[in-house]
Amino acid sequence: MEIEDYKKIIRDRMSKKRYIHSLNVAKAGIQLAECYGGDIEKIKIAGILHDITKEMPYDEQLKIIQSSGIILDNVQAFSPKTWHAISGSACVRTELNITDSDILNAIRYHTSGRAGMSLLEKIIFVADFIGEERDYKGVEIMRAKARRSLEEAMLYGVSFSIQDLTQRQCAIDRNTLDLYNELIIQADESKKKRK
Repeated sequence: MEIEDYKKIIRDRMSKKRYIHSLNVAKAGIQLAECYGGDIEKIKIAGILHDITKEMPYDEQLKIIQSSGIILDNVQAFSPKTWHAISGSACVRTELNITDSDILNAIRYHTSGRAGMSLLEKIIFVADFIGEERDYKGVEIMRAKARRSLEEAMLYGVSFSIQDLTQRQCAIDRNTLDLYNELIIQADESKKKRK
C-alpha cells in the first residue's frame, strides 16, 4: 500500500480532528527524523496509523486484542483509554498486513512508552506530543526539548504523563514506569560523563 491508501483508511475510520492529528504526528515525525535520522517511510506509516482504533468502541478494541492472542495485565485491563495503542498495533498487523516489528512497536508503545525503545518508537512517541495542533500547557517546552534531544523530550513527556495520571489517581502502565526509570538513569549517567 501507498501512504495515500493509509490516509484514506484512517479518514474513513475517524473524526476530522483525529485525522488531522494523525497527519500531524507523521509530519512532526518527519521533522524529528531530519534531526535524528530514521526511516522516513516507516515514520510516515506509523504516524498516520498510530491512532487507527482510537475512536473505536472499547468492546471492539477488546475483541481485536483478544483475537490477536494478547493478554492484558491488570493495569492495562483497568485502563481502556490506552487500549487503542495495543488494538491499533494488532489491527494494523491483521487488517493491513504490516509485519514490520518496528512500525508495530511504534504504534503499540506510542502511549505508554517502554524501556529499550527503537529510534522509530522514540520519534513517534515524541511526535504524538508535539503535533502542530497540540496546545496543552507545556507544549512549547516539549517542542524545544524535542529539538535538543529526543531523550530529553521523552523524559519531559513521560514525567508530564505520570504527573497527570497520579493527579487523576489513574493506574500507571509498568512500561511507562520502566521508560521513566531508564531515562532517569541515562540522564544521570550522562551528567557523570560530563563531569
